[in-house]
Amino acid sequence: MDSGRFCYTVGRAGPSPAAKSPFTQFMVTIANASVLAELEAQREQELAEARAIQLGMLPHGPLRTEDVSVCYEFQPFHEVGGDFLDFFTLTDGTIGIYLGDVTGKGLPAALYADLAVGALRGVHKTGTPPDAVLSTVNRRVILRGVSPRYAAVQYGCFDPRTGILQIASAGMSGPLILSGRGYRELELRGIPPGMFPETSYESETVQLERGDSVIFLSDGFSESQNAEGEFFGMEGVQKVCEPLRRDTPEEILREMKEAVGRYACGLVQQDDRTAAILRYLPK
Repeated sequence: MDSGRFCYTVGRAGPSPAAKSPFTQFMVTIANASVLAELEAQREQELAEARAIQLGMLPHGPLRTEDVSVCYEFQPFHEVGGDFLDFFTLTDGTIGIYLGDVTGKGLPAALYADLAVGALRGVHKTGTPPDAVLSTVNRRVILRGVSPRYAAVQYGCFDPRTGILQIASAGMSGPLILSGRGYRELELRGIPPGMFPETSYESETVQLERGDSVIFLSDGFSESQNAEGEFFGMEGVQKVCEPLRRDTPEEILREMKEAVGRYACGLVQQDDRTAAILRYLPK
């Protein structure tokens, strides 16, 4: 081969990817839009399924016995929420009830709420005292090693034969006692599960009279804001509930929901709102 006569050209062998024709660019845009629309539809479907699963973990309706009536309100901020609750009749005839609130909102909070519910189930329905239940939940959540979220929770057991409510709290305010003698908020202490391995809890004993109601609620009610950024507060909850101490749990919840809506003046809900009311029925 004669090297003096051999030559070659360094350059592009074909058109640059950047040099696509207008038609090709148009087709790529259409294809991308189609993929994005499909992904968005898939996301909406997944959120709908997640909401259906979360609703399936809630009580299927009110609980009513000869002595007790319990009902609830669940309003997630997004399609799914970080609040959770349940109530049930234990084998010894007592009524168990818990309500919890996960830090944050949306799907991550809802997934953590599922973790908390999983830690609760299998413990709370055995007649174990509330403080021991929360200690077990704390150990179970710690083992999962999920951070930085945590779930505040309250758990109570009510014996309708004696009117005694035993309750323990892990990072939640309340509950509220509404009775013929007036309105009062229990000041319970406790660290949310999942923060420290050796956390212990204390149960408080409350004597209820027939006609009394116990209101469990997440901070989505008290921390609702008006147009000026002012919180509804526990004072707002008290103002709504105190005149309703002879009303049914359903009527109290309805008025709480409507009062918070009026206070917000049409502003978009900013947090999950969950409440459950247990009433010790009059004879």
